[in-house]
Amino acid sequence: MPAPALPRRVRIGYSLGSVATGSFGTVLGLLLLPYLTDTLGIAAAVAGRISDRHGSRSSPERSASAVGRVGETVHMLLTDLVDTSAAVAATRSRRAKADLIAGLLTRTATPDETQIVVSYLSGELRQRRTGVGWRSLMEVPDPAAEPSLDVTDVDTAFATVAEISGTGSQAKRRALMDDLFGRATADEQRFLRLLVGGELRQGALDGVMADAVATATGISLAKIRTATMLRGAAAPVAVAALVDGEAGLEQFGLQVGQGVQPMLAQSATTVEEALTKTGTPAAIEWKLDGIRIQAHRDGDSVIVYTRTLDDITARSPEVVTALRALPCERVVLDGELIALRDDGRPHPFQVTGSRTMTKNAVTGPEAVDAVPLTPYFFDILHLDGDDLLGLDGAARHERLSAVIPEPQRIPRLVTDDADAGHEFFADAVRRGHEGVMVKSLSAPYDAGRRGAGWVKVKQTHTLDLVVLAVEWGHGRRTGWLSNLHLGARDPETGEFVMLGKTFKGMTDELLKWQTERFQELETHRDDWTVYVRPEQVVEIAFDGVQNSTRYPGGMALRFARVIRYRDDKTAAEADTIDTVRELQG
Repeated sequence: MPAPALPRRVRIGYSLGSVATGSFGTVLGLLLLPYLTDTLGIAAAVAGRISDRHGSRSSPERSASAVGRVGETVHMLLTDLVDTSAAVAATRSRRAKADLIAGLLTRTATPDETQIVVSYLSGELRQRRTGVGWRSLMEVPDPAAEPSLDVTDVDTAFATVAEISGTGSQAKRRALMDDLFGRATADEQRFLRLLVGGELRQGALDGVMADAVATATGISLAKIRTATMLRGAAAPVAVAALVDGEAGLEQFGLQVGQGVQPMLAQSATTVEEALTKTGTPAAIEWKLDGIRIQAHRDGDSVIVYTRTLDDITARSPEVVTALRALPCERVVLDGELIALRDDGRPHPFQVTGSRTMTKNAVTGPEAVDAVPLTPYFFDILHLDGDDLLGLDGAARHERLSAVIPEPQRIPRLVTDDADAGHEFFADAVRRGHEGVMVKSLSAPYDAGRRGAGWVKVKQTHTLDLVVLAVEWGHGRRTGWLSNLHLGARDPETGEFVMLGKTFKGMTDELLKWQTERFQELETHRDDWTVYVRPEQVVEIAFDGVQNSTRYPGGMALRFARVIRYRDDKTAAEADTIDTVRELQG
């Protein structure tokens, strides 16, 4: 079977630049890669669709318009990105995902367009908050018959919507979204709904994106990963690598004031298991149920980032005050921000979140007095001109202790005794905290990576709940019933009260089984959801219970995931809403 023709919509700006730097052959070879690699049948199919689409414009007039004159910017169609996204979701092969994305990246027209494409393939809008939710997009104009939107059209629309505020803002957002969706095809509408709702699960995470950029540029994967971690985002690194090659990565180092991807932790069920991963002796610290923060100080200037590198400086004046009081001029700290009761026990997570997690959070003196936040720090990345990422855990903590007063440091035990570690864990849980972090004393700060240097041990709850409905999956779960609606029994009425949803903890075998099972229990359905008789009991693990106005019971489970189905239990034996309220405390 002959390889499909290359798309006519090429990236003129980058190609001319590549000729000037002598790397045109590399870029051209990488353009050809998805079409010549036998292992990427999916990539070839996608390329064929794109080729056919652009090939249909083969008249001289249409060709000139599609390719453009030298110096003219020709933007990527949204439909090309949507096709690639579907192909990425459909394959389990990390190499195939990376090559598909690389093929698309080499066809972006401008650096800004590259950032848009990387963000969308990562499942995120560039605008953190737009005021547009999933439900508001359930009713939109009929789809367009032919694709016409390019990716910059979409980004511009969401950027405009994000700036709308004040009287009539909802109607203005509605009008803009109707215009955008009215220009989108059916496939594009579905993609945009998932993108807005944060449900675009296609497996194109930062690790795969780094693979793709390495493939598209020929730069070593290790250098791409390091730059991404230090920059805190994949898109700027992709732009720099595609435009300037390896030299473009030199700008990405640890900079005070610029967020860095935080070091992440593996999981273990016991302290003993965690110690086998980290080695002994190890440090054991309380794991607080607050907001992960990264705090930067440069003189009097302080910036506070969340785990996802959102700037919450204005919402966390307590952190600003704490950093300005430290005996140093320039510092980058890793820590946790939490709301505590007068007795030192933590408030529910949502209380902390009410002060920090929305841009409209109340931050005046009244809010600070009503819900004061306490910062705790457990690691240090930079101190007065010295980058500390490469130091081992013990050395970094020594530097941390030199500048952070003990009341602002996370309680810590260094031990090689699993029993002592378990007692430390139990004490943390008794005080209302999540559990502990077990940390290697010899590991460097591995920004953005989930290695064995840090291992979390958390208290886990389980409940036997009843499945009330199931949503159809998408991406690689298309055709399977995936997202469970979970309910607890109300002993007074005999009805079931919904507590949330989960699609986590499911194997392919389990997905196949539950797709058959729940269609047997079906009572009715709509386009997205199959509603079932409340008969199937499922054992659910979760990390806690939080207040919620979304569900009838006023509560929701945090980080719920499936353990197993309980065919040995009837719905009448499921846990009650009263049990859930007791766990909420």
